[in-house]
Amino acid sequence: MNVVQQQYKMKGMLITNYELEVPLDWASFNKSTNNNPSITLFAREVVDVNRADDELPLLLFLQGGPGGKSPRPMPGSPSWMVEALKTHRVILIDQRGTGRSSRIDTNLISQLSAEDGRDYLLKFRADSIVADCEHLRKTVYGGRLFETLGQSYGGFITLTYLSQAPEGLAACYVTGGLAGLEESAQEVYQLTYQRVIEKNQDYYARYPEDAKVMAKIAQCLTDNKVLLPDGDQLTLERFQSIGILLGMGPGIDQLHWLVDEAFAGSNKNKLSDVFLEQVMNHTSYHEGPLFAVIHESIYGQANKKTGWAAQQLREQFDEFDASHSPLMLTGEMIYPWMFEQISSLRPFAGAAHALADYKDYAPLYDLEKLSKNKVPVVAAVYHNDMYVPRELSLKTAKQVANTQIWLTNSYEHDGVRQSPEVFCKLRELLLDQGGPLNA
Repeated sequence: MNVVQQQYKMKGMLITNYELEVPLDWASFNKSTNNNPSITLFAREVVDVNRADDELPLLLFLQGGPGGKSPRPMPGSPSWMVEALKTHRVILIDQRGTGRSSRIDTNLISQLSAEDGRDYLLKFRADSIVADCEHLRKTVYGGRLFETLGQSYGGFITLTYLSQAPEGLAACYVTGGLAGLEESAQEVYQLTYQRVIEKNQDYYARYPEDAKVMAKIAQCLTDNKVLLPDGDQLTLERFQSIGILLGMGPGIDQLHWLVDEAFAGSNKNKLSDVFLEQVMNHTSYHEGPLFAVIHESIYGQANKKTGWAAQQLREQFDEFDASHSPLMLTGEMIYPWMFEQISSLRPFAGAAHALADYKDYAPLYDLEKLSKNKVPVVAAVYHNDMYVPRELSLKTAKQVANTQIWLTNSYEHDGVRQSPEVFCKLRELLLDQGGPLNA
């Protein structure tokens, strides 16, 4: 398999780009190389230009999501990378289906039937991502061990990595991503809905006057057909999904400023253009439809379908009814109506419904192997995490041997992006435990 390399400098950083050919279906490839289509895997290595010739440990960043591309390095950003570059080479991989790694888009999926689309998407779960990472490690880095930093869904991938290829790992940092190992999508949402309600309460406690504006927005969307700049109708339920912002560090304030301009146009009874554009950008999934399409399938367990779990559970919480006062926003939940109302998701509707009915999931976690884990794991668990419930994270920490946690209420889910302290704290915790394994 060919490796394409490109190298350049960016303000104190030496950046090397790699493109590798990998099989679409690793399971079939490991059995036979015949008639197995390939996709492109893209990875970007970043190193301090002054340390480019040094033998530094390798830190593989596993992005959150699912369906999120790796961060694009900028001078001073992300903050965790500024710290990591003092001691490591940082590897930013675009997980398959994202960024420059054979991105899944509407043009590709629209050519497939519902069942073929489902089967294609099933090859983009954490087990395939781990196989890609192992191929990168062996092909480009000569089999040297990776340290990993898994943010959010990247922590889910970390647990799969520890289950399937722990021999490739020297240490694992996890931030807001210790997933439940046995819990179904229904059990996860039972916890996250309650946390979303708490975040709504925090929002209205900080900005009580916003409740009146929210009521006016709700009335406007109920009484009128309001179109977004891309032509989609902004329904009330779609607007409620803007609550996905509430679990991030700046989310409550960000939502406040969005609502602040809701009626800032010349017609004070009509939603402003700037408000509609911002809502469209936050709810359209134009940049990453894969996030919505495979979201519930990351919780898929053998012999049990996810069955639009978020929609099922929502009906148990009267707080999210349109008539509730103040208007309650939803969180990181994906609903079947999204694949009707949102233009970027409509081509994925058949595959999404087929995924919701799918049962034959391959296991992602090996509980026995995790219970005997030798790779040091250090994890930041956020007490108020809206997306990955701390209850499940704490349980998982006990199930994965050699795991140390830092439980904190100082940060939200995106703490590692908001402050270098999170990575530094975990690095100190790892060193206190004896440091990474030797290659």
